[in-house]
Amino acid sequence: MHPARLAPDALLPDCTETRTKRSGPGGQHRNKVETAVILLHRPTGIMAEASERRSQADNRRVALFRLRLRLAVVHREPPEAGPSPLWRSRVRDGRLAVAGGHDDYPALVAEALDWIVAATLDMPTAAAALGVSSSQLVSLLEKEPAALGALNRLRGTAGLKPLR
Repeated sequence: MHPARLAPDALLPDCTETRTKRSGPGGQHRNKVETAVILLHRPTGIMAEASERRSQADNRRVALFRLRLRLAVVHREPPEAGPSPLWRSRVRDGRLAVAGGHDDYPALVAEALDWIVAATLDMPTAAAALGVSSSQLVSLLEKEPAALGALNRLRGTAGLKPLR
């Protein structure tokens, strides 16, 4: 299973967490307490961090979301036999519904990119396998510029035109 599809609590044991101080707004509390959180996913070596909140727990939650999103964009796994139950639960009448900040978003991005890569970057083939339109896939990836950028870099190396 793709690590971005793991629940945050299930992903955390595979991570090394470092706490540190960061400068910036937040006053004395931020400068005296190690509220910044850096997460390293040991199996892949991918890192994410958050330091903008005054609470270490809030920063851990944000860093974990960012890590899942980075894993979704960078790490590829072969797709399963068909769309996951999560994917199917998010598709209604050929439309994929998820907000960019929702906990399910990184898992859906990972699944979409895995299918697109498996279809040798052919958007209609990947979209048909997932039960959505090509424009729905692009809309999903547009919510995270790094995801669309990664796909466009792959398309560029394959001699294909970038999407939007």
